[in-house]
Amino acid sequence: MSESVDLIDTHCHLTFPEFAGRVGRTLADAASGGVRGALTVSTSTSNARDCLALAKEHPTLWCSAGVHPLYSDEPCDWRALSEVGHDPKCVAWGELGLDCFHTKPLLEQQLTILEAQLAQLESLHAAGLRKPVIIHCRDAFDRLIPILASSSLPPTGFVFHCFTGDSTDMRALLDFGAMVSFTGVLTYKNAKVTQDAALLPPLDRIMVETDAPFLSPEPHRTQRPNEPRLVTHVADKLADLRARERTMRRSQLAANCKRFFGI
Repeated sequence: MSESVDLIDTHCHLTFPEFAGRVGRTLADAASGGVRGALTVSTSTSNARDCLALAKEHPTLWCSAGVHPLYSDEPCDWRALSEVGHDPKCVAWGELGLDCFHTKPLLEQQLTILEAQLAQLESLHAAGLRKPVIIHCRDAFDRLIPILASSSLPPTGFVFHCFTGDSTDMRALLDFGAMVSFTGVLTYKNAKVTQDAALLPPLDRIMVETDAPFLSPEPHRTQRPNEPRLVTHVADKLADLRARERTMRRSQLAANCKRFFGI
């Protein structure tokens, strides 16, 4: 088999209704296409429990625990976050961050939850429970990076997922010290600024994802839902943009994932 078998979809949402009753089939389809597993990402503390339960059902599925900024108006149970985080199938915190594109929840509410969540993670990190952190940042780089930098969490332990920004945004997160992850947006013809930004990060600071069920890549952009098996198109687009041989690119992406998430 080719090296692509080691590729992992580092960010998807398999607890969403689009995958109800077919997660096993979805993961099997991914494996047959050269994607050996996926990380299903939490959006709230209650969803973190669902993500963990699902991950425990499937050997090639892992999860995260965190509160998405667009879910910051939902009840939070920080004890649940900690409990999920102690399980070995939970390999990351998040996704957490700020979203200034949507008008609700209000930014003030997002900031309240972000600060509380970072305080929780700092406490857990100090106690020895150290996991990388998945960041949601939409139209908020100038506001979010200083908040993350003021925490005691290591910058190298953050990954800015679903990067759709420009070169200025990319330089900001790279100067901060974080990783970056690309979705199917990278394959879109109208994503030239993001494609230009994708030329900037060092090879060892890049990952790929689907953000399924959203953002299906070309040539499957009209497919709903997006699926982990399609992350190969993001990897191949990245390789094309950077003019590198594809199997090498996938091997590098797999190594980055293993180093960052331990999977």
